[in-house]
Amino acid sequence: MKVTPVVDARTRRWRAALFLFMLATGVSMASWVARTPAVRDALDVSTGAMGLVLFGLSVGSMAGVLVSGGLVRRHGGRTVITFGAGLLVAGLLVIAGGAALEVSGGVFGGLALFGAGLGLAEVAFNIEGAAVERTVGRPVLPVLHGCFSLGTVVGALLGMGLTAVRFPVGWHLATVAVAVAAAGIRTVRAIPPGTGREDAEPRAGERAGAGGWRAQVEVWRDRRLVLIGLIVLAMAFAEGSANDWLPLLMVDGHGTSATAGSLTFMLFAVAMTTGRFAGGPLLVRYGPAAVVRASAVVAAVGVALVVFSSSALLAGAAVVLWGLGASLGFPVTVSAAGEGEGERDASARVAAVSTAGYAAFLVGPPSLGFLADHVGLRAAMIVVLVLLGGAALITGALRRRTATPVAGDGGEATGGGAAGGGAAGGGVASRGAAGGGAVGGGASSAHSGPV
Repeated sequence: MKVTPVVDARTRRWRAALFLFMLATGVSMASWVARTPAVRDALDVSTGAMGLVLFGLSVGSMAGVLVSGGLVRRHGGRTVITFGAGLLVAGLLVIAGGAALEVSGGVFGGLALFGAGLGLAEVAFNIEGAAVERTVGRPVLPVLHGCFSLGTVVGALLGMGLTAVRFPVGWHLATVAVAVAAAGIRTVRAIPPGTGREDAEPRAGERAGAGGWRAQVEVWRDRRLVLIGLIVLAMAFAEGSANDWLPLLMVDGHGTSATAGSLTFMLFAVAMTTGRFAGGPLLVRYGPAAVVRASAVVAAVGVALVVFSSSALLAGAAVVLWGLGASLGFPVTVSAAGEGEGERDASARVAAVSTAGYAAFLVGPPSLGFLADHVGLRAAMIVVLVLLGGAALITGALRRRTATPVAGDGGEATGGGAAGGGAAGGGVASRGAAGGGAVGGGASSAHSGPV
């Protein structure tokens, strides 16, 4: 008989606070992306020059992602989230000031701060979310990332509305910064201290000071974790490719209008949000391996229809499959990485897989542009199709490790290390971070994820 753990009020506040701040983070990301054309006009720069300004977001994001895991191990998740939230708010305010004063360097610096805050906070949030899953015994990470996706939809709609009435972009972003600060304060107060922090004393057989980067590298000796890392690379790449290229893919590849391209991306974001909020019961019933295998196949079908269909209408409808299929890959793999014999090991594994996923989400998709110069953007997306097919073949690595059976888990098992459905939890989205494709696209490039 399956026993559902009793969730106390403190844990409920902890979980709700994580949901709140991920929602606020999604709103802030999409708010920036939706106002990118207005910022470009305010700065009076070319598209190429605006691309250099946007590079600040990518640099800051990767820097934050790469150092976050080690900082969590040293100081704990709450401290890192506090610092990340502060950088995120400061970045929004600097962007708002730079746009109002028409200073390109100010916007670049603000984007670097904003991206660093996102990178720091998102890895720490995955570690916190995995810890909540182990406590409550139910999937948490899919809904956590779903809140980010929902925030991108809300932020994009808000941005489009304020753009239509020509509301000043500086005041818009400053207002969002205040809202994010309020959400951050409430979140930090509800998070218990020390999640993910390594013990002061080394374990038997371990040298003193063996942590940080060394710990994040050593976890990759686990063959299962390597396979999980390959799955998250493929799934995050699929999500990031849609974020960076989907509007342009519809415009250049299928001859649609720019408005139709933006609406197509909005459809993708809604599908991502729906998949993440609806995925929990499927994960509990069928287990993470079966769900991610099916997700990879569904996403591959969607990508194939977008690439090979001659009908723009069919391709536009197929992005629903792309979004639904990609929605659970990132969060479920992160959750599976969190299984283990103790929180210390779990935090190191979650940080390692999160870093790999965000790197694929941020760095991989832009490389498709170089390939597209030679074969076209539609043909370049075949890379995404191949990666999804490969991921579907190795999802057995996501089977739960422990031995207490759960009814309806499709032959998989769960127990204390994963806390029941916890191992099934789960994605820049997302992830959010890069944004280079946003120039001139309005809300079309709002990231839905691998946060």
